[in-house]
Amino acid sequence: MPAQDSATGQLSTVHFTTLLVEERADRVVVLLNRPEVRNAIDQQMVDELHVVCAALEQNPKVLIIAGVDGVFASGADIAQLRERRREDALQGINSTIFVRIAKLPMPVIAALDGYCLGGGAELAYAADFRIGTPSVRIGNPETGLGILAAAGASWRLKELVGEPVAKQILLAGRVLKADEALAVNLITEIHEAPELMDAAHDVADRIGRQDTLAVRITKSVFHAPAEAHPLIDQLAQGILFESQAKFDRMQAFLDKNAAKKAAKSAPEAEQANQS
Repeated sequence: MPAQDSATGQLSTVHFTTLLVEERADRVVVLLNRPEVRNAIDQQMVDELHVVCAALEQNPKVLIIAGVDGVFASGADIAQLRERRREDALQGINSTIFVRIAKLPMPVIAALDGYCLGGGAELAYAADFRIGTPSVRIGNPETGLGILAAAGASWRLKELVGEPVAKQILLAGRVLKADEALAVNLITEIHEAPELMDAAHDVADRIGRQDTLAVRITKSVFHAPAEAHPLIDQLAQGILFESQAKFDRMQAFLDKNAAKKAAKSAPEAEQANQS
């Protein structure tokens, strides 16, 4: 695993072997970088993703995840997966990192191109936003390999697309094309490959225009269990009602509306004076 003081949150100082990482002021871009195996997720990549998560837990930023060479991730590394036994399954190697990614304080954007299968699909399911290209192929062929999709698909997928489609994917090995994934809201936008990362940054820009604390708290409340509502909503709103950003942003809204109203009424007043 790469050595890093996670308290600093400075990913630019870390040497990664399976990821390409770019850190900006308000976001981190991670490219899965194992092109020789279509970006298959192996133990080293999992370890390096944990390093990224540790930094983002200490210094919350939007995370954009994509792949290199026209592929998001073809799945878990089959060569490693074949050798894993019961004890490895009980460790939840992939599920643990995907849960950690899903629980990051700020939103996660998955920019999907080409194959997004097996563990790669489960990584995408853990994101808050999924956008893709026309060449996306997304699904979970695990049962064809004698295993199940145990890193989140068995429960996340039905929440995302509903039980009938989820069963087609999980039990019958159906792989969705981009337009099919869009139709069931598994992805929300389709862009040509050269524009995919720009589109992902556009989503990050929209998030960046919101109040950071409000975004973080809304994400936490959104994922709270049903029995926690409405109390958790009320408690969270109580925190936000006391934030300075709430007063500043609402005052700016009122000032802007007042300025618009004044600008609109000025010509009317002048016209009345002339008459």
